[in-house]
Amino acid sequence: MGVKEVPAVQTPEEAEFSAFVEQRAHALLRTAYALTGDRHAAEDLVQSALAKAFARWRRIDEPEPYLRRMIYNEFASGWRSRRRQAEVTVAEPPERAGPRYLEADTALRLLLRDALRSLPPRQRAVLILRYFEDLSVEETAAVLSCREGTVASQASRGLAKLRELVPQLDWSPDLAEGRR
Repeated sequence: MGVKEVPAVQTPEEAEFSAFVEQRAHALLRTAYALTGDRHAAEDLVQSALAKAFARWRRIDEPEPYLRRMIYNEFASGWRSRRRQAEVTVAEPPERAGPRYLEADTALRLLLRDALRSLPPRQRAVLILRYFEDLSVEETAAVLSCREGTVASQASRGLAKLRELVPQLDWSPDLAEGRR
C-alpha cells in the first residue's frame, strides 16, 4: 500500500509570503552579498530576515524595505560582535579561475569588493543601497532609519575612501561627486 501525498494548504498570508520570496529573494541576496562579501553569510542573513519577517508578515506594510532594514541590522549587529576577531586575508581567492580576458575585470571587482569590505558598515550599507540597489537618498534614509544628510555624508566619505583604495577604477563624474 503506497502513501498518498496530500498537497499542503496555504493560508492567504503564507501564499503571499511565498510569492514575495519567489519574486524578491534573489535581490535581497544580492544586497546581503554586497554587505558581507561572502555567499554563505549572505544566505544566512537573508534566511534569518525572512524567518523573522514570516512571523510578522500580516503587520508588514512594505515588505522589501522592511526586509532590507532587517538585513542591514542583522549585518551590523553581527559585524559588531565579530570585529574583535581577526580576518584572514589570502593572496589569491580560490574562486579566481576563469578565462584570461576576464582576469583584469575580475581583479578590479575583487579590489572593489575588498575595499567595500574595509568600509564601516554604515558607509558600506549606504553605498550599496544608493549605487548597487539604485535607491534614492530618501529611500536609503528610510531603509537605514537615518536622516538624508547622514546618507549624503556617509556616501561622500565612502566614495572618497573607495577612490583612495581603488584608484584604478574609472570613477565617473556623477559617481565621484555622489550624484545619480
